[in-house]
Amino acid sequence: MKPSALRRTLQTAAAAGGAAALLLTAAGGASAHVGVTPDKTAAGSYALLTFGIPHGCDTSGTTKVAITLPQELNDAQPTVNPNWTVEKVTEQLAEPKKFADGTSITKRTSRIVYTAKSPLPHELRDALVLSVKLPDTAGATLYFPTLQTCETGQTDWSEIAKDGQDPHSLEAPAPSVTVTEAAGTDGHGEAAATASHSTASASTEQASVTDSGADARSWAGLAAGVAGLVLGGAAFLRSGARRNTPAEAPAR
Repeated sequence: MKPSALRRTLQTAAAAGGAAALLLTAAGGASAHVGVTPDKTAAGSYALLTFGIPHGCDTSGTTKVAITLPQELNDAQPTVNPNWTVEKVTEQLAEPKKFADGTSITKRTSRIVYTAKSPLPHELRDALVLSVKLPDTAGATLYFPTLQTCETGQTDWSEIAKDGQDPHSLEAPAPSVTVTEAAGTDGHGEAAATASHSTASASTEQASVTDSGADARSWAGLAAGVAGLVLGGAAFLRSGARRNTPAEAPAR
């Protein structure tokens, strides 16, 4: 093989390896914070909020996650996770809260506390899902301060950006959801809303399982691609070296 061709091959391999390394770094950094992903954001709708727990505190495993509900929400229904026990914490309201249909409440759910049956290792992630009814006000941003307790230490994900402040500059931002305009109604009233809620629950839970599998396959595929690139480059170099070795002189 000519030296120039060999150099080009090595440069291409190095560039591909560097790109793979950047992808690995970006994938790790993208999930650095405890965040929330809603399956829908329409005002007045039922939504499943998935809180992702991407890592522990430094290198310590997570033992408890306490999610504080915003004042705009009166309740939340936790989804069962076999790795955790869950508790709903209520608070007494200063005065009864009245609704348009004439009913009222004197207590509300203020926090949902998940306790790990065994510490979630630092290098693994998990997802905790809550079902809530979003308020009717479009444009409102709901914040869910989340206290993550670990075997050693804790992280309080509760920072909220001030006016004009870049949210990405926060070290421990509170998970948040912004309510959007209400979706159109189909005239079936409460029954339709309940059916929609049930359907959304099933589809989102399935999507969560699929997403986890896709993440694993993506990481495995990326690792396999990098390994194949390295092995292919090594084989290419050995092949070139054999072609450039002078033939052995015949025995006399």
